[in-house]
Amino acid sequence: MGWRRFWLSLVGCLLAVSLSCAQAQTPVQSAAPASERPALSVLQEKTPEVTMALPSSTEAIVATAGPTGLYNPPRGDVRLAVISDLNGPYGSTDYDPEVDKAIELLPFWQPDLVVCSGDMIAGQSLSLSADQVRRMWDAFDAHVAAPLRTMGLPFGFTVGNHDASASRSPSGGFTFQQERDLAQAYWRQPNHALGLTFQTRDDFPFYYSFVQNDIFFLAWDGSSSRIPADKLAWVERELASPAAQQAQLRILMGHLPLYAVAEGRNQPGEVMDNADELRQMMERYDVHTYISGHHHAYYPAHKGNLQLLHTGLLGSGARSLLDQPQRSPKTLTVVDITFDAPEPTTYTTYDIQTLAQVEHAQLPRFLTGHNGMVMRRDVAWDDLSTAERSFCEQRLGAARCGR
Repeated sequence: MGWRRFWLSLVGCLLAVSLSCAQAQTPVQSAAPASERPALSVLQEKTPEVTMALPSSTEAIVATAGPTGLYNPPRGDVRLAVISDLNGPYGSTDYDPEVDKAIELLPFWQPDLVVCSGDMIAGQSLSLSADQVRRMWDAFDAHVAAPLRTMGLPFGFTVGNHDASASRSPSGGFTFQQERDLAQAYWRQPNHALGLTFQTRDDFPFYYSFVQNDIFFLAWDGSSSRIPADKLAWVERELASPAAQQAQLRILMGHLPLYAVAEGRNQPGEVMDNADELRQMMERYDVHTYISGHHHAYYPAHKGNLQLLHTGLLGSGARSLLDQPQRSPKTLTVVDITFDAPEPTTYTTYDIQTLAQVEHAQLPRFLTGHNGMVMRRDVAWDDLSTAERSFCEQRLGAARCGR
């Protein structure tokens, strides 16, 4: 029995040593397939570039995005968050919940700059007193500007018709001079700094320029449909300047769009006068994008060599795009800019109520407003069918259709 136990022990030792050697020579097993791994959190899975802790209020909104999470696109060299038309009814000192929601979400996207294409308060009424207008600007500061300052986010904007309308009275003066004076007083307060590197600001906030992240921005007063001749000359000088031409990209901001895109705004006075001439001027100075608001409907377009970002609204009064039955959603657009890409700008636009993306395919391939045709930014003239081209030519004539 003793010898038997000895030989059994010896065989066991030899088997143990053999197994140990075999395990040492066997490659480590690969990780389990993704479908078998524990699920990552929504934030980890959808936004690996977000490494800083988000405010609890932001996390709470992100958590409502649903099982697929809130999409965060790949970053470019520069990221803009573009908003517009925040106001409610005349004289309102409150904002729709979508405005607050959009501002709360900004830490999620971590933009380098926030841009607003106008209508930040609910003015443009001669019945409003100076105190009422001041209270509206105080409300804007509480809901939008102060949070941006706290986040350390630079803010560029253009004035809208509800902020400081440039419409003229029969005598030639500004109809809403009081509102323009109060808008200027608000924006020129030292404690309302925007975090911008200004190039020219003599007529701020109506006409000014700045360079941010190697992009030249110019804001003109598109709160009415006409840019005066002396101001247009200033615009050309600014765009021709070394600061503009040496920048990696040039972007112009104005409240009214060049071409009509929305129902109820498809008429003179609701778009810039002489749109083709203004577009050709911008093309001469290699402006890449014109950002506008006012029509309360998101539409990413192009005409000629100019990109046209028609920004959706966050406030009240959503409209439908031309020839479309449904109203456009309230939106925020994230613009990622990659300087050396064939097309430097990539848009990711969100329905701010549902947090779903607004895809290009959900939008019309082209729009035919009273003063011209614009095509969706991913559609070229050669992509249009014979029937689509004929539709435009029958409505507008051949001269206003095409590239």
